[in-house]
Amino acid sequence: MTDTLVPARDLAAGRHPRFPGESADYANARQALLAEEIELRRHISRVAERRRALPPGPVIKKDYRFVDANGTELGLTDLFGAHDTLVTYFWMYGPQRERPCPMCTNLLGPLNGNAADIKQRTALKVLGRSAVSRQIAFAQERGWTQLDFVQTVGNDYARDLGVLTPEGLEWPALVVYRRDGHDVRLFWAGEMSGAMADPGQDPRGAPDLAPLWNILDLTPAGRDPSWYPKLSY
Repeated sequence: MTDTLVPARDLAAGRHPRFPGESADYANARQALLAEEIELRRHISRVAERRRALPPGPVIKKDYRFVDANGTELGLTDLFGAHDTLVTYFWMYGPQRERPCPMCTNLLGPLNGNAADIKQRTALKVLGRSAVSRQIAFAQERGWTQLDFVQTVGNDYARDLGVLTPEGLEWPALVVYRRDGHDVRLFWAGEMSGAMADPGQDPRGAPDLAPLWNILDLTPAGRDPSWYPKLSY
C-alpha cells in the first residue's frame, strides 16, 4: 500500500505560502522541510501499524491489587471496565513525595482534557503509590475532573515494572494492557530508557505525548534540555 503513495517531495511541491514576500531561500528550505514533515507523518503511521501488529504479549500472572476512588480493592482485570483495552500511566507521586513530579503533572493536564474522549474507546487509569484521596486532592487543585486515579497496593507493581528503585526513586510508566478472555496480556509498554537518549537529548519516548514539547519544537529556540516545567510560576 505504501508503494502507491505519492512521493513526499511531489506533494510538497504543491505548497502554497501563507504570506507573501518570502525569499527564495526560505521558500526552498520550507518546501524541503514540508517533504520531511510528510515523511515524518507517514513514519509515525508505519510505527503505529507495527505496534498494532505486535504478537500477543505475556500474560500478567501476578495478582496485582489496586484501590479505586471508592476505596474498593480491585485486580488488574477490574480496571478494564467494559473495555478490552486498558491504558495506564504510572505517575511519580509516591507517599515520600511532598508534591507530584512536575513533568508528570504537565502530561496529565492535557490528558485530563482528552480523557472523556479517550474513554469512549479504551479504559484509562492513572496509577500512583499514594492514597487515592491524596491523588484526587492534587487533581482538584489543578482542576482535573476527567481522570480516574488508582492506588497501587504495596510496591510489587511498581518494582516489577521497574519504575521503583531499591532506593525509593520513582519513574513514570505508560503501559497498555489487553484483555484476552479471562487473562490480561501486556500489549505495549514504553521502553525507551535514559540510556537510549541521543547525545545532548533529554530522555524521552516517541511519539512525544506532551503538547508542551510538541509546541516548543515548533518555535525558533526549540526545546531547552536544561529547562523543565514547574508546578507553579
